[in-house]
Amino acid sequence: MRNHSAVREFVLLGLSTDPDIQPALFVLFLLVYLLTVVGNSLMLLVIAADSHLHTPMYFFLRQLSFLDLCHSSVTAPKMLENLLSEEKTILVESCLAQAFFVFATGGTEACLLAAMAYDRYVAIGSPLLYSQVMSSQLCVGLVWLSWCLAVVDALLNTLLAVSLDFCEDQTIPHFSCELSSLFPLSCSDTTANFILLLCSSVVHFFGTLVMIVCSYGRIVTTVLRVSSSTGRSKAFSTCLSHLTTVILFYGSGFISYLLPASGSPLEKVFSLQYSLITPMLNPLIYSLKNKEVKAALGRMIRKHV
Repeated sequence: MRNHSAVREFVLLGLSTDPDIQPALFVLFLLVYLLTVVGNSLMLLVIAADSHLHTPMYFFLRQLSFLDLCHSSVTAPKMLENLLSEEKTILVESCLAQAFFVFATGGTEACLLAAMAYDRYVAIGSPLLYSQVMSSQLCVGLVWLSWCLAVVDALLNTLLAVSLDFCEDQTIPHFSCELSSLFPLSCSDTTANFILLLCSSVVHFFGTLVMIVCSYGRIVTTVLRVSSSTGRSKAFSTCLSHLTTVILFYGSGFISYLLPASGSPLEKVFSLQYSLITPMLNPLIYSLKNKEVKAALGRMIRKHV
């Protein structure tokens, strides 16, 4: 009979096993995490405080900032703790919980990016009907739908993983717990888990990517009909920040999940990209490229100075 209590905790190898560079990595990623928290919190505050930004586009951007805070906070604290700790362990239950929240927040962000792409399509394709189509009820409904789909998807995959027996190797060659990295540690049959995770990834992540591509295909078709070059450049500029975020999120995310769970440096780099670097960059992308956000930030600073 399998011994269910043979493994009570895993060992997260982290970013590096070299104790000489771990303090430097701690300082670097502590700075990255603090910038992520400050940047996204500031974005939430600016959008909430300025009435000029109470539009569907900035409603979705506020949700994106909240998600980036959640997504980075799921992995960063434990990673930072392990960089200073000799025992880089995590309980099996805590590892499964972390895997659930990584999956849920990542899945919600994928759905939210698809909703933001649709918002940009309506704004460019039907500007006169924009306020009617993108009503507050629809925007709130899309956010709730994004959360519900992702949480249910993550719950199904995590509950199936809970039944696995972990009674062999307990070392995870990664800095965080993800479902794909847990399967090789199990002595149970993981065929059902792998098939469910594969189906979830195809339907959830590739499905939202198809929606984004279709939205941008329609945006390009609409913009190319504009006779004025100034009008075309202005229309494309409104989508530039969102498109940059999509490329960063999906590019690093897909490459990370397509690579085998071997703990290679390349795999860790792409995992860091979508779990820590992209959430840090998003506030910069949307503030530096957006005149309205910069203007709102300036008004808030002048008001409190």
